[in-house]
Amino acid sequence: MTSITDDRSLIAHTGWGYFPVAFVARLPFAMMVVGVLTLVASATGSVALAGLTSGAVGVGVVVAGPFIGDLVDRHGQRRVLVPVGLANGILLALFPVVVLTGMPEPVVLAAAALIGLSAPQAAALSRTRLVGIARRRIGGDRRERTLSRVMSYESAADETAFVIGPVLVGLLAALWAPWAPIAVAAVLSFAFVTAFAVHPTAALVDGDAGRVAQRAPARAVLSRPVLVLVAATFGVGLFFGATLTSLTAFAQATGRGEAAGLLYGLMGIGSAALALTVMLLPARFALRWRWLAFGAVLVAASAGYALAGDLVAVIVALSLMGLGVGPTLVTLFSLAGERSPAGRSATVMTLLASALTLAQAIAAAVTGALAEATSAETAMLLPLAASVLVLVLGVVNAGGERRAAGIRSVG
Repeated sequence: MTSITDDRSLIAHTGWGYFPVAFVARLPFAMMVVGVLTLVASATGSVALAGLTSGAVGVGVVVAGPFIGDLVDRHGQRRVLVPVGLANGILLALFPVVVLTGMPEPVVLAAAALIGLSAPQAAALSRTRLVGIARRRIGGDRRERTLSRVMSYESAADETAFVIGPVLVGLLAALWAPWAPIAVAAVLSFAFVTAFAVHPTAALVDGDAGRVAQRAPARAVLSRPVLVLVAATFGVGLFFGATLTSLTAFAQATGRGEAAGLLYGLMGIGSAALALTVMLLPARFALRWRWLAFGAVLVAASAGYALAGDLVAVIVALSLMGLGVGPTLVTLFSLAGERSPAGRSATVMTLLASALTLAQAIAAAVTGALAEATSAETAMLLPLAASVLVLVLGVVNAGGERRAAGIRSVG
């Protein structure tokens, strides 16, 4: 498809209606890990099994995510997302039946893995869609500003979805039943993932799907600059999973088990707000330095969480943790947008999203087992370890950029 640029804004190309549809389409993904964790923990009383089950969701996501991204790059979003969204809705609807009828643990784990395999990746594909529209339809200096705003908005939308998702899970589980969040996620997947898939904006970027001459080889995705972003996003996922599960253990230990989702949502408030403000940062505050700065904030706040001894201290620490993790995610995805090989944008974005979810699930399983074997206080140390990993990878990235700049100057 030939690029046609003009002076209109991104919203003029997408229409206002795109954004609520694309946002709600993220919620099943944002609800499924927490919803599975809450349902299994409530039905079985085992945090360890709940962590393993949510881990199975993550394994499914990471196996299917890059494959879905590659299919999208080849065939377009509509042809891939419609069947994926319908399959995910069906599997989510069946999961409460599997759990509440007392089926064996391997069946529960297999059902959770199938949910992950069919996860529609609406967030990664929305980011890919908007970046594609900005690059093809917006010209001049507006393009770079628009791309920066897209990354800030998309990361803030992700954070907000991951706030609303756990909050919805907590509210529905507390006010209705533990199976209700999964049932609602199924309905949202049927309705809004399908609506997102067939939205007219898909046609603006699907025209390039399948053009092999314009697409870099798959091995280009495995370059060092991209892999360091995948590793860092994995670290953020470890942070999310360890925080959620250690917080669940803390809430259960204090007699507030079903409030874990609500408490977790506190972290996302500051995270979403700071993610949106990243677009206001000056261009001279380079992405590599933003990674280091906000990674340091995340480490400091995670240390406070690890040392928190009561509910008030936990709430304060969670709020501060959000100030570090939101801008860090914006930075990682902004770098991914810059480093995506030609024709491989969906593959790179889904790879990062899959790394995030897989790490979240692994951390949930490990943290749940640790909390059950030791204590909630011990489990609350794991988010600190994950945040340190993110910061260390930021140092590695800065060193790699400096070496690359040196090589270019010599050349």
